Amino acid sequence: MRLPSLMLVAASATLLAPTTVPGSGAATPAAPAAPTAPTAPAADPAGARVEPAAPREGAVRAADLLARARDCAPVSRGRYRSDDGAPADIPVCGTRDAVFWKADMDIDCDGRPGRHCNRRTDPYFSASAAFTQSDGRYPDAERLPYVVVPAPSRVWDHRAHGVRGGSVAAVVYRDRVRYAVVGDVGPGHTIGEASYAAAEELGIDPDPRVGGTASGVTYIVFKDSQASPVESHAAAVAAGERLARKWLDTAAEAVSDPPAHGSAHGPVPTGRQSPDQPSSTGGTTPLLTASEARRTAAACSPVSAGLPVPAKCGPSAAGP
Repeated sequence: MRLPSLMLVAASATLLAPTTVPGSGAATPAAPAAPTAPTAPAADPAGARVEPAAPREGAVRAADLLARARDCAPVSRGRYRSDDGAPADIPVCGTRDAVFWKADMDIDCDGRPGRHCNRRTDPYFSASAAFTQSDGRYPDAERLPYVVVPAPSRVWDHRAHGVRGGSVAAVVYRDRVRYAVVGDVGPGHTIGEASYAAAEELGIDPDPRVGGTASGVTYIVFKDSQASPVESHAAAVAAGERLARKWLDTAAEAVSDPPAHGSAHGPVPTGRQSPDQPSSTGGTTPLLTASEARRTAAACSPVSAGLPVPAKCGPSAAGP
């Protein structure tokens, strides 16, 4: 809270004024003030405690998250637009632990009004949001990094995928990863929106009128997650780092566990190698089709003994 300037001047004069020792008639400098204990977090004008700055994100690299989100298995029944009039070409993708999409970023200023988010700065400003904080108040878009999900529709219902108010999200832009919560719901046909604070954290212009970016933002929301309390950015960062690392580790485990029968295409026919196995000549040998395998087995069987062995018959294919 900012004190009136006259009070500050008076307080400064009191601290700096010399003191007089009784009976000496001489003025002596005031003794240095004793160290004071750390003060509690300040309060904003509405009376809410201001949380200490959240730890900086960075343990999980943007490049690793983008690589994990390279392939899309759509969970939405259709696609979203980035803005009204834009083509509907953005699917919501899913894995076992998260949903994600790649879009633009529009600036959401909805929630409690402030210096940068109000009816004067944002023509679409709303003093309410779809979700509330633990104290029952609406989020502060200037201070709380949050993302916006589309309203439930036939295209996609976020609730059916473990996403709700307060769910933890990782937002990636260029080489930056920042963590946020799900804080609001937008139109049912567009996607790609986040709060003033989220844009500012990512180095994106947060101005609600002309800010944002046209593309290049990846939103990853972790299923069945929750920042507690929802208004604590430090809680979102701690949970986000853990969940992002788990998401990457799960993908690494899937890659390191090969299929049980040697190939994603099924068992390898006798006498032939899988596409990933080197042949005896140092190259790779393609799989046989079912009909080719039958013909090769017949030509190379022991019944054909006494006949010239076809060149395609290897030692294992020709039998004993």
